[in-house]
Amino acid sequence: MRLFEYEAKEAFHQVGLPLPPSGLATTAEEAAKIAKELGGPVVIKAQVLAGGRGKAGGIKFADTPNEAKSVAEELLQMTIHEHAVHRVLVEQRLEIQQEIYLGITIDRSQRRPVAICSAMGGVDIEQVAEAHPEKITRFWVDPIFGLRDFEARNIAKNAGFEGKAMIQVADMLLRLWQVFIRNDAELTEINPLIVTTKGEYIAADARLNIDDNSLFRHKTLAERVSSGISEQTELEQRAQKAGMTYVELEGNIGIIGNGAGLVMATMDAVKYYGGAPANFLDVGGGATAERMSQALDIVLSHPDVEAVFINILGGITRCDEIAQGIVDAQPKLPRKVPIVIRMIGTREKEGAAILEAANIPFLDSMDTAAKRVVNLVSEVDSA
Repeated sequence: MRLFEYEAKEAFHQVGLPLPPSGLATTAEEAAKIAKELGGPVVIKAQVLAGGRGKAGGIKFADTPNEAKSVAEELLQMTIHEHAVHRVLVEQRLEIQQEIYLGITIDRSQRRPVAICSAMGGVDIEQVAEAHPEKITRFWVDPIFGLRDFEARNIAKNAGFEGKAMIQVADMLLRLWQVFIRNDAELTEINPLIVTTKGEYIAADARLNIDDNSLFRHKTLAERVSSGISEQTELEQRAQKAGMTYVELEGNIGIIGNGAGLVMATMDAVKYYGGAPANFLDVGGGATAERMSQALDIVLSHPDVEAVFINILGGITRCDEIAQGIVDAQPKLPRKVPIVIRMIGTREKEGAAILEAANIPFLDSMDTAAKRVVNLVSEVDSA
């Protein structure tokens, strides 16, 4: 889950990271009032859950309250990467001497967090990594001990900072680590960390992405998602409210499975035989007939789905419950498409009897089922 910049900055404030004076506005009049209170030139930032807002014209400057009002009015009418702008952050403009990048994310290949520091901030870190890889310092953090003081100082030193600058950058990185841990983050970064002409270190921007699986520990954010204020699509929100994991992709085959590993293997099988998943939904362990019925409704609500592959490996999930859910869903499905079912495991015979009674075919081989669904989509496309 991605947080708005103003939300991320609230998390930064809680650990003592220095921030520019600012205020959040929902109207042009509020923006003008905040600019007047700040008493000088300001920067006005559209608050959207999308990257690249600066390049899309979502960050503008104003020298006076009247100019701030005009700029805010313009931004509040914008749509950036399909996200309407409902709020703007009005901040004191900083006199910049240097821009630094600090970030912490999860390196899944190493199964641990990685802290990243670069003296070349203010641009996409991916660009720096490609053009000047030597300008980026990485350090893989022990998840048991966390980021320690001497490690943060070594990171800053290796990034080219010395003396007081090294100490200051290390302190900012340690505070960013606190943000990362406190908020169950997948990613948090400051880009840029500004060094002002007065020598102050200020987090001019803030990014914070939280692991969706931790939302039960962050009630306010979970409520925001349920209210519809989220970067998730409508179908992703429906699935989350039902306690299921759903992701939209770009193909034409819907995939339903029980367990993340099985779903990923199912996608691989479909891709291997030349198919392309349009979405996937993990109904989780112990799925009921009602949940299975909901899953089919959500997956088939995606307009690009031309066939569905249901792959169930029964453990705590009972095949008869899954079969009953499939049967119950038939009259209520948003549209009719071919459905290929592979089902094996707990109460498999009972599930088979339910499907056979409803004249719904099923298979017990994942490979065979993957081939079947890809061939069915090919037939639909060529018809």
